[in-house]
Amino acid sequence: MCGRFTMHHDPEEVIARFEVQGSLFEPLARYNIAPTQAVAAITAHGPSAERLLEPLHWGLVPFWAKDTAIASKLINARSETVREKPSFKHALTRRRCLIPADGFYEWDRKTKQPTHFRVHSGELFAFAGLYEEWHAPDGSSLRTCTVLTTQANELVAPIHERMPVILQSPDDEAMWLEVGRYKPLDLPPLFSPFPSDRMEAVFVSKRVGSPINDDAELLVPIA
Repeated sequence: MCGRFTMHHDPEEVIARFEVQGSLFEPLARYNIAPTQAVAAITAHGPSAERLLEPLHWGLVPFWAKDTAIASKLINARSETVREKPSFKHALTRRRCLIPADGFYEWDRKTKQPTHFRVHSGELFAFAGLYEEWHAPDGSSLRTCTVLTTQANELVAPIHERMPVILQSPDDEAMWLEVGRYKPLDLPPLFSPFPSDRMEAVFVSKRVGSPINDDAELLVPIA
């Protein structure tokens, strides 16, 4: 699964890396992003699929939901079954997004030791995400998202059997966003685990267990 991640690059770096054409906000450096919080996401709009950086709440609320209670159960979507699930089918067809990140956390189930997984050199990458817009009875709206997961690669597998779907190239990111051109049946090749030889793992402080802690010290390696 993916239950915590980091995204501490400057907004300018995010905009340049993902070729964003417009922005609705400037994301702050985050070292412990948790479910129900706002995350930076890149959506594509209009005939030319212009990329927009916007905040989405982590935990999907399908447009047909009666209330937002379901959000905490839909922080992740299994890529193997995403086409079949009523909660995700609509978004997979029409509302796919990129969720910029520079690492994610997993915990050893026996020792509870957290590990920060990241791409070599700490570079930016994108999770494959889905988003929806839910309308409350009072007319207000809420835009939410979920992160797709896949089988863990060789680096992550000793800690957890699942990992987030990390799109492996700018071409893959473009394909994921182009909902008009690429349909759900075209997407499974994107769900392969990110190559372990392009990643590194670092043991970090157990302080990351509380989302109250959100500072750069969380990423300092420990013995």
